[in-house]
Amino acid sequence: MRVHQLVALALALAALALLLLGGLVLARVAAVRRSERTLRQALDGRAMQTAALAAAAAARGADGAQGGSKAVLRNVQPKGFKGLLERFAHTGIRWLDTPFGRQVVAEEDRRLLEQCGFVDTRTRGLFLVARLAGALLLPVLAGTLARGYLGGTRYIVLVAISMVAGFLLPKIVLMRRAGKRRTGVVDELPLLVDLLRLLQGVGLSLDQSLQVMVNDFRTMLPVLSSELEIAQRQFAAGRTREQSLNRLAASYDNEDLRAVVRMLVQVDRHGGAVQEPLKQFGDRLRESRRAMLRERIGRLAVKMTGVMIVTLLPALMIVTAGPGVLAVQHSLLSMHRR
Repeated sequence: MRVHQLVALALALAALALLLLGGLVLARVAAVRRSERTLRQALDGRAMQTAALAAAAAARGADGAQGGSKAVLRNVQPKGFKGLLERFAHTGIRWLDTPFGRQVVAEEDRRLLEQCGFVDTRTRGLFLVARLAGALLLPVLAGTLARGYLGGTRYIVLVAISMVAGFLLPKIVLMRRAGKRRTGVVDELPLLVDLLRLLQGVGLSLDQSLQVMVNDFRTMLPVLSSELEIAQRQFAAGRTREQSLNRLAASYDNEDLRAVVRMLVQVDRHGGAVQEPLKQFGDRLRESRRAMLRERIGRLAVKMTGVMIVTLLPALMIVTAGPGVLAVQHSLLSMHRR
C-alpha cells in the first residue's frame, strides 16, 4: 500500500472518529435538554395540580378537602369544547419537541408567551395548533369567498397572502398583549416598591408580603400580581426563590424590575432591613417617571404645533383677515359697476 493511500485512510478514520465524537456530543446535549424540558414540564404540572387542589379545597371546605383532592386527581377527560381544546393542547405539546415545532414556536414566541403570562407547556401547544389552524383555515375561507371574483394568478396570490396572515395572526395578538403588559409593568413598578416597603415595615416576611400583594392588591397591580402569583406557585412546587423570580426578571427586559428582583432574592437569602433601600429605589423610580413624563410633554408640544398650524391658523386668518378681504371685494365691485 502506497504512502498517499495510507494518508487517505488515516484521514478517513480521523474524520469518522470526529463524526462519532460529534454524534456523542450532540446526543449528550439533546439528552440534557430533554431532561431539563421534562423537569420543567413536571414542575409546571405539579404547580397546576397544586393550584387545582387548593381551589377544590377552598370550594368544598376544610372537611371535604381529602375528597376534593381525590376527585381532582381522578378527573376524567372533559367533553365538548373543553375536551376538544385539551386534545389540541396535547397534540401541540407532542409537536413542541420536534424540529418542526421548534420552528413554529421559536424562542421569540416562547418569550412573548411568558410576557403574556402563559408559562406552561399547554398554552405553548395551543399556540402551535392555533398558528397551524390559522395557516390552513384562513386560506380556505379567503379562497371560498373570492372564488367567483378572482382567478388565475390573483387567486393564488390571495391564498398565499391569507396563509401567511393566518400563520402570523396569533403572534400579532400575542405581541399586542405583551406590549400592553410591558407598559403595565412600567406603570405598576413604583407602586409595587412602595407596597413592598410598607409591608416589610409592618413586620411581614417576604413570602407573606408577596402573598398579600397577590391576594389583596390584584386590582391595583393587575400585571405584577399575576406574575408574582406564578412565581409563588412555582416556589410552592419546589423551585427556589431565585429560580421563580428570575423568570420575571428575564421576561420583560426591564432593568428596574431586575433590580427589584435582585433585592428580593438577597432579602430571601440573607435577610436584613430593606425599608431604606426600597425607599431610595422608589424615589429614583419616581424621578425617572417625572423625567419621562416631561419628555413626553415636550414631544406632545411639538406635535401640537403642527396640529394648531393645520387647524387653528386657517380659522384665525378667516376671523382676522376676512372683514378686510370682504371690504376690498365690495369696493372693487362698486368701482366696476360705476
